[in-house]
Amino acid sequence: MNKTLSFKLGMIALLMLLLLIPLLMIGGLIDERQSLRDTVLADIAQSSSFDQVIAGPLLVVPYRKYERRWIDKDGHSVQETSTVSGHLYFLPETFEATIGIDTELRARGIYQARLFHAKSQVAGRFKLPARWGVEKDYEDYRFDKPFLAVGISDIRGIESNLELSLDDQRLAFEAGTGLDWMRGGVHVPLPALDGQQATEFSYGFDLALQGTGQLHVLPVGRTSSVDMQANWPHPSFVGSYLPSRREINAEGFKAHWQTSFFATNLEDALRQCATVEQCADYKDRTFGVSFVDPVDQYLKSERAIKYALLFIALTFAGFFLFEVLKNLSVHPVQYVLVGVALAFFYLLLLSLSEHLGFGVAYGLSASACVLLIGFYLSHVLRSLWRGVGFAAGLAVLYAMLYGLLSAEDYALLMGSLLCFGLLGVFMVLTRRLDWSRVGRMA
Repeated sequence: MNKTLSFKLGMIALLMLLLLIPLLMIGGLIDERQSLRDTVLADIAQSSSFDQVIAGPLLVVPYRKYERRWIDKDGHSVQETSTVSGHLYFLPETFEATIGIDTELRARGIYQARLFHAKSQVAGRFKLPARWGVEKDYEDYRFDKPFLAVGISDIRGIESNLELSLDDQRLAFEAGTGLDWMRGGVHVPLPALDGQQATEFSYGFDLALQGTGQLHVLPVGRTSSVDMQANWPHPSFVGSYLPSRREINAEGFKAHWQTSFFATNLEDALRQCATVEQCADYKDRTFGVSFVDPVDQYLKSERAIKYALLFIALTFAGFFLFEVLKNLSVHPVQYVLVGVALAFFYLLLLSLSEHLGFGVAYGLSASACVLLIGFYLSHVLRSLWRGVGFAAGLAVLYAMLYGLLSAEDYALLMGSLLCFGLLGVFMVLTRRLDWSRVGRMA
């Protein structure tokens, strides 16, 4: 060696810091491409339909209440009458939904959005109290024709006509919910119901719905049961309630949810929505599934580049070992060229994964970098076998990195064991090395 040990180590550290510049640029490019992808997916959803939320059915009874009060006018008591309008809301006693879902890909350029087509069969029963549950001043109320409202967050996704089965009757749905606080959806006017007596009736309807991203269901029944089946093998269950049963395999998933008013407290949430118009609590008590790939190629590329500095450090450490153990001299330019080749791996990975998928792109990018670096080092280290051995070690590191990216839950454990193992190898190889002799001028 023709330089002191401290100078050599300082030079290696400086080169590693300089290589952070292209790595940061590639990281910024990953963010830029991901942002562009998200914009394209949003445009596709804008042209079709967004996330879907099915909320209902909800029985609505419009009313007018006459309020009388006595006022003093010119020394005489005069009765004044005013009218207050509003709605009474009733949730179903039972709510059962069976949902079958097929997904498809829509492409725009190199980007793809996953759309879903949900065919739902919804059924259940309503149990209404006598006198519409009004216990005081019933004679002051005048009730209009009731209707059934079903909230659908993006009505553009409705793919067929809707028809309500009410006991033995068939009634057509109409556009809009008829409610200010539930904008998106449909409603159906009901035949006159005898509000004086307690009433029970069954309901049912089929709903074909298209959406992008997520499908949510609001469990409106006193007891609610939802069965969902789809050909999507990577479901992410979202919302306030997880399924009580689920089966996931390579062909898709099946899930079952079961809730009750004890768990949802939906009656209080609806009452708050109706009285003080604070409906966020009511609308947020949904559950469902996301059809978005939770770990796409951009997220995997972002995770991979976090290990770039470790890769460069391990490669430079290997160079340094050859220098001190084999009495070879590796020029700083050669350090830089290999470091740049390692950085180019992440650029290749990003560009290829947009077209071939992450797994294939990773294999091609890693193979290209291993072959290039192996060929180059066989000349730098003046031995074909040294170059092949170094390339083999690098290939093992790439394989371990892929394992880290695939095993998300065990990434920290695997990374810790890897670093500890490599430290052990370095210490074993240098256990008899006289570092004071290495530090002297050659």
